[in-house]
Amino acid sequence: MRVLVTGVNGQLGYDVVLELERRGHAVIATDANQMDITKMEQVRSVITNAKVDGVIHCAAYTAVDAAEENQELCSKVNTEGTRNIATMCNELDIKMVYISTDYVFNGQGTEHWHPDESQIAPLNIYGQTKYEGEQAVQELVKKFYIVRIAWVFGINGNNFIKTMLRLGKERGAVSVVSDQFGSPTYTYDLAPLLVDMMETENYGVYHATNEGICSWYDFACEIFNQAGMDTVTVTPVDSSTFPVKAKRPNNSRMSKDKLEENGYQRLPVWQDAVGRYLQEIML
Repeated sequence: MRVLVTGVNGQLGYDVVLELERRGHAVIATDANQMDITKMEQVRSVITNAKVDGVIHCAAYTAVDAAEENQELCSKVNTEGTRNIATMCNELDIKMVYISTDYVFNGQGTEHWHPDESQIAPLNIYGQTKYEGEQAVQELVKKFYIVRIAWVFGINGNNFIKTMLRLGKERGAVSVVSDQFGSPTYTYDLAPLLVDMMETENYGVYHATNEGICSWYDFACEIFNQAGMDTVTVTPVDSSTFPVKAKRPNNSRMSKDKLEENGYQRLPVWQDAVGRYLQEIML
């Protein structure tokens, strides 16, 4: 199978390429230099000439706070860029995997959000543009997977774990919000699932994060515990302590039942993922 991957320099794209290669698939790895997804003719040329069986679309504008002041750019990448790729997947009748986010939900309550939940109500520009990307995929592509993830960490790029380790070493103490709940997602664990999807035909909208629920405070405590940094003081605080431009959801609990219902494996528990990740980056 030949698969084109966008956003290969990001955390997820990096691991998706490795997983595809591990399974012997031919990979066309692209970033903005190889294919500017906001330019339709460039997208048309690259995808058509690549003669692929599908696209795993990982590229996105992910600077959540900056998006509030750069709405046009965020929309151009997340909405228009995704529509351009979806258009080509439709024209060529090939599969498309689109990575979305828990930020499409309003973050209220304590119940788990379901993949086919109709109560979509993004709280910020980033979430809105990612949802508009979802709409473009569902409107245009016959063979699609929309996969919503959250709290991402991987080898490539910056993330919460790397930030906590740095601040812990520099300050010896951190304050972390304790009123926002969800599940971390280790890109190394997610990548095999995305390739499984590309190899099968159980299309639709899915949620995929590591198993288990925690707050950002719980997440930070586990990081320091497994990193052997027990001397770091972690203080739980209300999210109002950290005013940010983009409102975050308090409830990012997402149901992954649909994965099992369609023959896919759930990801390992998040604590196990943190331990394996730390072993990778702290060697």
